[in-house]
Amino acid sequence: MVKTYYSGRYVHLGLALLVAGNCAFTPALAGFKLSSVRETNSAIQQVVTGTILDGLDGKPMIGASVALKGGGASTSTDANGAFSLQVPNNNSILVIRYVGYITQEITVGSRSRIEITLQPAQAELAQVVVVGYGTQNKRDVTGAIKSLKSEDFNKGIINSPQQLLQGKVSGVNVTATSGEPGAATGITVRGPGGLRTGSTPLFVIDGLPLDNSSTGGGDPLSFINAQDIESIDVLKDASATAIYGSRGANGVIIVTTKRGKAGVSTLGFASSAGISKIARALPVFNAAQFRTEVPKAGGVLDDKGGDTDWQDEITRQGLTQNYNLNLSGGTDKLSYFASLGSQKEEGIIKKNQRDRSSARFNATQKFLEDRLIVDVNVNVANTKNRRPPITNLLNDAIVYNPTYPTRNSTGALAAYQGTNNPLLYLDLNKEITTINRVIGNISPSLRILKGLVYKLNFGVDNSTATRDVQALPSTVPVILGRLETFYNNNKNTLIENYLTWNWGNTKHNVSALGGHSFQKIFVQGRNYSVNKFVVGGAEPIYNPAVGQELTLATNLPGGFAFNNELQSFFGRVTYQYNSKYLLTANFRTDGSSKFGANNKYGYFPSFSLGWKLSEENFLKNSFFSNLMLRAGYGITGNQEIPPKITQALFSSSITAGYPLNSTSTYPAGAIYSRLANPDIQWETSKQTNVGLDFGLFNGALSGTVDVFNKVSDNILLQVIPADPVQPASTVWTNVKDMNITNRGIEFALNYSHTTGSNFTYNIGGNVTHTKNKVENSPYSIIPSGSVSGAGITSSTINGYLNGQPIGTFFLKEFTGFDANGISTYRDLDGDGNITDKDRISAGTAVPDVLYSLFGSVAFKGFDLGVNMNGVSGNKTYDYTANVGFSKLRLAKNVNATPESVANTKESLNNAAMVSTRYLKDGAYLRLNNASLGYSFNTKNMGIPWATNLRLSVTGQNLFVITKYDGYDPEVNADRAINGVSSYGIDFLSYPRAKSVIFGLNLSF
Repeated sequence: MVKTYYSGRYVHLGLALLVAGNCAFTPALAGFKLSSVRETNSAIQQVVTGTILDGLDGKPMIGASVALKGGGASTSTDANGAFSLQVPNNNSILVIRYVGYITQEITVGSRSRIEITLQPAQAELAQVVVVGYGTQNKRDVTGAIKSLKSEDFNKGIINSPQQLLQGKVSGVNVTATSGEPGAATGITVRGPGGLRTGSTPLFVIDGLPLDNSSTGGGDPLSFINAQDIESIDVLKDASATAIYGSRGANGVIIVTTKRGKAGVSTLGFASSAGISKIARALPVFNAAQFRTEVPKAGGVLDDKGGDTDWQDEITRQGLTQNYNLNLSGGTDKLSYFASLGSQKEEGIIKKNQRDRSSARFNATQKFLEDRLIVDVNVNVANTKNRRPPITNLLNDAIVYNPTYPTRNSTGALAAYQGTNNPLLYLDLNKEITTINRVIGNISPSLRILKGLVYKLNFGVDNSTATRDVQALPSTVPVILGRLETFYNNNKNTLIENYLTWNWGNTKHNVSALGGHSFQKIFVQGRNYSVNKFVVGGAEPIYNPAVGQELTLATNLPGGFAFNNELQSFFGRVTYQYNSKYLLTANFRTDGSSKFGANNKYGYFPSFSLGWKLSEENFLKNSFFSNLMLRAGYGITGNQEIPPKITQALFSSSITAGYPLNSTSTYPAGAIYSRLANPDIQWETSKQTNVGLDFGLFNGALSGTVDVFNKVSDNILLQVIPADPVQPASTVWTNVKDMNITNRGIEFALNYSHTTGSNFTYNIGGNVTHTKNKVENSPYSIIPSGSVSGAGITSSTINGYLNGQPIGTFFLKEFTGFDANGISTYRDLDGDGNITDKDRISAGTAVPDVLYSLFGSVAFKGFDLGVNMNGVSGNKTYDYTANVGFSKLRLAKNVNATPESVANTKESLNNAAMVSTRYLKDGAYLRLNNASLGYSFNTKNMGIPWATNLRLSVTGQNLFVITKYDGYDPEVNADRAINGVSSYGIDFLSYPRAKSVIFGLNLSF
């Protein structure tokens, strides 16, 4: 069926290329010199030479671009900052550009030699921002976009690009949901927009959109070496993201890796070593306290005479090592960048380690007198993650009797009847996941005519993973042993063709883009298992054949496979009048194989306007160096649903038929497990954004204010059919009238200043206030946040209901204890019985305020940077305390915290129900990282061949201010129900680490 639908995609491709010239598009391919070939009718009259100097230190600038304005020749400065360029006449104007510096235009006149000093760009006004399928100058962007360069990134032990952004971009909430190395990092842009697990933004790596699949578990972006990243651009509003259509509803994050520069060769080496330890342990009783508290709780003390801190026994001081080598350079025709990286990170829980090796290569080659430019990007990564059974290990470590010694008199691990020694898990159990990933693309671009460029982008992202879960056999306690093996493969293929066109004169500038995209994603998984091994024999992970039990009853193999395909047509037009009035319009049509025959295609338009007030005569001489008003509106889509759900699904059954007579058995037959629904369509988000960019004091003080309103409708959901007589228990549908609204305001401010005494300082911050609400839901409540345990298995923690935000805690309200020491709850309906009808909306896990503060100072060779971030208005449910700590369990010699037995009136027989008793304030302020470095003057040291030598020390997660008393308030255990996301639940979360990292950077 999918093949039939897409068999005509090549016809569509041809039509797209024919229509593309009339489609709208952006000034794309920044860095490609569209007019770098001399016109044949231009008479060359003179040669201009010169030198480009850095306005900060007066040193020559290598790789600065020098081009003839209006088209013609271009070149780049060499290792001495020198250039030579042929120009037609004395009226020729040279345009000099360098990333991070103010672009200058110089009239040649009668001069044959020119010395030019470039000044650093203030307030990011001269930055090049990566947008969909191209780039724009920061001052010309009309959408809500934030660009971060590598020098702005967070420092420390970085496992994924999301961590580089935390606290740096207003409206973006990055949540490190676990302290485990390589664990998935949650990220949302302007709040969650749907009920299902589809709030993750689209990631685009060097022009290749990823599918966010986590092959083998962990974070889907952890294969990227942070040292290779040049910039990250965050597209927040629909006017910026609509060019990506169906996948832009949750924002777009574009990652651009480092590239070589023509005229200079660089060899760089970076190394760091970090020491990590648990930031804070749970305050369970030590042995002395335990001996006192158990009798007080009414129990009989089981005292084995030991004094064991079980949390300390299972944790360690972890060592992280990073080594990175890169080589870059090039000529006028060829530039290249290559890197090798190795990271070895020990988790703070024993026998937990993640190793990653990566290699990256990219090159840009020019042909046909610079008419044809070919870009190639290749990244290869191998990740190996070894972990013990962390959930079981943490659970036993926090509740195990502290009077039990870890070892017996012979020095062997102590074994106890009826309970487990937590350290046995470390010896008997392990899980090893190996992931190999290759991602690459080739992007040739051909200048057909002056200003008209055709570009092809062909990319492949292929990852394979093998995951072995092994439990060794044991006699005490009796364990038979088991090996489970999972194989996963994910292949993402992309082919895009598009045209870009640029035209302008002194008043008007027009850019256009139009093209076609086809992406195919194949995912497959298989699993096998075997039981019962010999104690002391070969490890099953190396030889599964030593297993003695392989039956379908206990070792039934499993698997799945599916294809997802996406075909798109897209276009964009940008128009500038007099460099003051800006217009951008985007349109994209997406067709997805996930949807039924009646609604395969979705349509996603957007537009935005910009007015550069600072260019008006009435503000020309004001204290505003920049003042720009922006406004935009757009529609984006969401297709984050399981594949195949629009098709009917059948399963075999022997109990669903009718007997042929009174004595016959039921014959086997097929029944519906899922009904076909060809009418399911795109979930859409409509977003309005109004923004103001400003700069004062010649750009030293800069800031941005954005007000946004995002409304998601046609919500995709799996529900129980309204008609009780249905062959399937659930059905997928669009909830037509249901809306999820995110509205808020973002404010970012930055001040930078450099004195004449080489003293530079910078201070900045941002704050975002967001209100999220579910409206017009036809359901009284949509539950999420599943729990299990004695007496609470059918309970839930989160609930989605009208008038309340996503992530709301829908709970019984704990009001204290009665005369018998039994918990009491608010009787909301007054019927005298406490039931689910008495549950209340008790707050939300999604913070309504995000804020951060960062600053840096530099004097001569020294530099110091500090980054802090925090959230407020959110709560966290301590599910760990709910099921783990209680007076009853303490009386049975199970450890607990002082909080769990603080009320002396509580009865020993009191049940620990799911309620607001375990709901806590989740707000925090964290010192994310602080880094102190010194850059040596290599010339004064007599090593002029070294261009950079820097030593640094960085502290990460040095402190967190919070009322939450768990391991860390920044948690989010996945307790989803039928794919409906849960939020703010802490359940045996991996503890966060506090780290100190020492670094060395050397380049020459």
